[in-house]
Amino acid sequence: MNDDLWHDVERTRQALIAAGAGAPRVALVLGSGLGAYADTFTSGGSLAYDRIVGLPKPSVAGHGGRFVFGEKAGIRVIAMQGRVHLYEGHSVEQVVHGVRAMGALGAEVLVVTNAAGGIAEHLTPGELMLIEDHLNLTGHNPLAGPVATAERPRFVSMEQAYDRQLLEFARRGAAGPLHAGVYAGLLGPSYETPAEVRMLGRLGADAVGMSTVLEVIAARQLGLRCIGVSCITNRAAGLAGAVLDHDDVQAVAAAAGARLGALLDGVLGALASELEARP
Repeated sequence: MNDDLWHDVERTRQALIAAGAGAPRVALVLGSGLGAYADTFTSGGSLAYDRIVGLPKPSVAGHGGRFVFGEKAGIRVIAMQGRVHLYEGHSVEQVVHGVRAMGALGAEVLVVTNAAGGIAEHLTPGELMLIEDHLNLTGHNPLAGPVATAERPRFVSMEQAYDRQLLEFARRGAAGPLHAGVYAGLLGPSYETPAEVRMLGRLGADAVGMSTVLEVIAARQLGLRCIGVSCITNRAAGLAGAVLDHDDVQAVAAAAGARLGALLDGVLGALASELEARP
């Protein structure tokens, strides 16, 4: 498995290079209803997931299913316009394959976004939350099994999985309300019961979703600095008296897209200045 896994990652890297992706400095994963940000890249191109071995096309509405690459804020970037999830029936390796490929291309930073349900009382639909830490409650870990190599350690510290300097870049550039908290990643696809939401709150979760945590773990194994942003699309089950619906999630995420885009612009701009200042 070890050789096959990393061989597939290398094959994806070569496919992206052949498509013109070059050597990005920053990689992004754009979640439900948030993929429009990749359409603002300049001087680039794209590659559909279904042209890549090991990376299936998402089956969930709101996930475009392609890599988009180019320039943004003066920096080379590559984005996954939509992601695949465990609950679609995919393996852990497939879920994190794109992140591993973007890391193999040379990306130094991973920006992950998602749509999430708000658990903390102060989080309301349409607002953004910086992820300061996470709870991996999926029951899976991308580092399990024979995936370690001499360059890719098995035991990875997650003490500061979300880079403190990148979080500060986001806070400085925020144009509106910007919260921070703990994201709980669950398997899905069913939404949580009210009892589960109460449990998550007691565990310290501020928001809950069905993605992100595995991608960040995989990125940290490769040494990428990570920053995560949740778009709060709804109050979690039992907190608002409304029945949760994926169409509503997409609509709220799309409406918050401009604010998310401005926030990401600020982070990328600060990163560009930091990278230029390096000796």
